[in-house]
Amino acid sequence: MNWLLKLAIVGLVASCGGGGNFSAPRQLDNACAIASERPAYLRAMRQTERKWGVPVHVQMATMYQESKFIGDARTPHQYAAGVIPVGRQSSAFGYSQALDGTWEEYQQNSGNRRARRDNIRDATDFMGWYMHGSQQQLGLSKHDATSQYLAYHEGRGGYRSGSFRGKPWLMRVANQVGQRSEMYRQQLIACRRA
Repeated sequence: MNWLLKLAIVGLVASCGGGGNFSAPRQLDNACAIASERPAYLRAMRQTERKWGVPVHVQMATMYQESKFIGDARTPHQYAAGVIPVGRQSSAFGYSQALDGTWEEYQQNSGNRRARRDNIRDATDFMGWYMHGSQQQLGLSKHDATSQYLAYHEGRGGYRSGSFRGKPWLMRVANQVGQRSEMYRQQLIACRRA
């Protein structure tokens, strides 16, 4: 009977998410509400801003677009013949939707071999690391959320070759990231004053 009780407790803990809060914040269009509801997010983003120089509002807008702040976000499944699951669209996972290969490169280059994509501190540090590299390699301003997002989405090689120019939908999305970044910037200024 003792093992049955232990199994029930493990099942209960697992159903509660194992202690991680991977759901989206309630008010995704309000940077101050996100920061208030999830202060660990703001602390992680501020630490990344200090370390890599990527503004909090650029990180927030990118994370909104990539995962809606959901820590265990994954790309949708693909289906053969419309019904047979054949895997996910990509290996993107977590807050930052980093691909397996890019995440492994980050782990190796940062020395943080235990970094996890579903950890907000690791995910924001990854974003800062990646965008810092895009500034160094492509000359992109860390304040330019639109261009940084294009390089983030397409990869630096794709950005360099201009692959995004043939994707009007991606250009629209990148412009939305830029607009959201500016909205978050203004909101964060206003809530600091309040």
